[in-house]
Amino acid sequence: MTGRTARMTTPRARPAGPDVRLRWWALALPVAAFSALLCLLAASTQTGPAPGPQPVSQLVEHARNTWLG
Repeated sequence: MTGRTARMTTPRARPAGPDVRLRWWALALPVAAFSALLCLLAASTQTGPAPGPQPVSQLVEHARNTWLG
């Protein structure tokens, strides 16, 4: 059973080249995030070590001791 297929009467107009449009924030947000992380990294190299154990390092050490015995 073959049926008739509907054909488009007007073909879609395709641009000659790739039509890529980025919004302004598609470039601005990654640049801002990278800049902020770079500033945090640069600021952390100027400071000395913390005076005592950090809570995150204590938590990681406790989890390691719990899991590995």
